[in-house]
Amino acid sequence: MTAVEVNFDGLVGPTHNYAGLGPGNLASQRSRASVSDPRSAALEGLAKMRRMLRLGVPQGVLPPHERPDTGALRRMGFAGDDAAVLADAARRAPDVLAACASASAMWAANAATVRPGGDGPDGLVHVVPANLVAALHRSLEAGTTTRVLRRLLPDAVVHDPLPPSTGTGDEGAANHTRLCAEYGGPAVHVFVHGIEGDRQVTRFRPRQTLAASRAVARLMDLPGQAVVHVLQAPEAIDAGAFHNDVVAVGDRDVLLAHERAFAGGAADVARIAAAVEARCGVPLRAVVVREAEIPLGDAVRSYLFNSQLVRAGDGRTVLVAPAEVREVRSVAAWVAAAVADPAIPVDAVEVVDVRQSMRNGGGPACLRLRVVLTDAERARLASGALVDEARLDALEDWVRAHHRDRLTPGDLADPALLEESRTALDELTAMLGLGAVYPFQR
Repeated sequence: MTAVEVNFDGLVGPTHNYAGLGPGNLASQRSRASVSDPRSAALEGLAKMRRMLRLGVPQGVLPPHERPDTGALRRMGFAGDDAAVLADAARRAPDVLAACASASAMWAANAATVRPGGDGPDGLVHVVPANLVAALHRSLEAGTTTRVLRRLLPDAVVHDPLPPSTGTGDEGAANHTRLCAEYGGPAVHVFVHGIEGDRQVTRFRPRQTLAASRAVARLMDLPGQAVVHVLQAPEAIDAGAFHNDVVAVGDRDVLLAHERAFAGGAADVARIAAAVEARCGVPLRAVVVREAEIPLGDAVRSYLFNSQLVRAGDGRTVLVAPAEVREVRSVAAWVAAAVADPAIPVDAVEVVDVRQSMRNGGGPACLRLRVVLTDAERARLASGALVDEARLDALEDWVRAHHRDRLTPGDLADPALLEESRTALDELTAMLGLGAVYPFQR
């Protein structure tokens, strides 16, 4: 079956700000309370999408969420009209207001976990939206994400998120990698978790549970031989790898990982390789970057492994990396040597500037959700799901019309920001053919 991987990127919303809401996300903590630039952030994201499109990678978009979330603020005891709710929250609970104003839905790798139609007996695409219960600001996303995915993928089975419990904490595709020989062929799904049962051995609380990973695999009706569960290394979590995609990335038969990514080290890589060879009929081309080459702290600081590993339209394997890889000496040296090294199955490295996102701990891979689709499935997507050059031009115009170029923590209580955001989203949903997906539109 012929299929391609579509990258659905999250559009950066008008309330993009630096509130430092992610425990264990060191970049987010470092940027806390600094001034953000929503316009530049959104334009950087669109420029990355354009680069991907020109590489020959089909590109889709996921819209921002309505923020500030006044409904959530009301559920937490703030009353009155929207302006009164925002003012009261800013006065009595500014951290709660910041959480309800976060533009974190931009990191679409956490939106859901996706199973292509060919991977299961019913032949349908399955999607499990993430519940993201580890943090208040992200837990508010599940409802809107589910509605949006059901509109964009009308023929897919879009499940409800897992029950919202810390015991079933699910962070989506940021802890999931699908490995295969070809996108339309048999595959192995690698689920990485940070906590098993109630036992926590890390300084930062892990976000993905084994119980959640197992539940997602069951919902997707994946056969046992198609699933590998791996425990993330505690030292990686404590170094700032709050999701596995900060220390490992895979595409088709290639896995690129830091040697301290998995708790079992080389034994875990060998388990994954054995599963891929048995199910997919090809050897796994695993590249394990040693601590001596790139220290774990450098890997996290540069977000090398949060690059997108993609198949370009001409068949090349391309690593789409953040600009920060040039700024960390060990990483810059590794990247410079990678393309010339026959042992590393990367044909080219493309560097993109997503600095506004990176300051909140989200690199190129954080910004996209991977969805493998056949030609027939792509044809049945919602009319505005995929972008071309003209659509990207229109989205850039939309950003310039609606996003501020400066946002401070104090601005989150501005009623005008809420109205600006709603006006922007109303225009965007019409542009994307989504209909009413936000509470204010009902």
